[in-house]
Amino acid sequence: PQPMIVAFIDQMRANGFAVESICRVLREQGCTIAARTYRAWRTRAPAARTVSDAHVVDAVRNVVWRTDDDGRRKMTPEGLYGRVKMRAHLHRTTLPGVSYGAVDRAMKVLGHNGIRRSKGVRTTVRSADGVRAEDLLNRQFSAAEPNRVWVTDFTYCRTWAGWVYVVFIIDVFSRRIVAWHASTSKTVELVTVPLRMALWQRNREGHP
Repeated sequence: PQPMIVAFIDQMRANGFAVESICRVLREQGCTIAARTYRAWRTRAPAARTVSDAHVVDAVRNVVWRTDDDGRRKMTPEGLYGRVKMRAHLHRTTLPGVSYGAVDRAMKVLGHNGIRRSKGVRTTVRSADGVRAEDLLNRQFSAAEPNRVWVTDFTYCRTWAGWVYVVFIIDVFSRRIVAWHASTSKTVELVTVPLRMALWQRNREGHP
């Protein structure tokens, strides 16, 4: 932001550095500014939009963060708001008539994003013919000994990296999870990999 850049250059000038040298270092760091631009900013009053945007930035900062009694800054529940809800909150409380664009620019300056609702996950997609697999157990989930009856199913859970699908194979006799597998996609390998793992484990333990 313009006021921050001007204040930084003023501070460096007070330490004895030349304006051209300061601007050259800023350009090397990705902040494009020329010496004549700095001098124009110093002599020219800031634009009305710059002033209003600064007020919006302060308002958004005060909504998103609070300082507790120990001096630690914590995010408020309103910090989860996106652009639409944040604008409505500011319009209702401190800045009537604030625009969506001003709120959007303020949130970008602060590097803040609200929580976005992700799409739901559909795990079961019915086939076109509508034929279901036969129930081989006839709803009798019991077994006389281990490794006689296995049941399997898969579920999904949300992570920071996205949705993850997890398959479990359970021995009906001992209720032991004999194999499991996690993947980010619902492919055939999602169910065949744990099945191969369970068969390998059974053969390794010496069971038929």
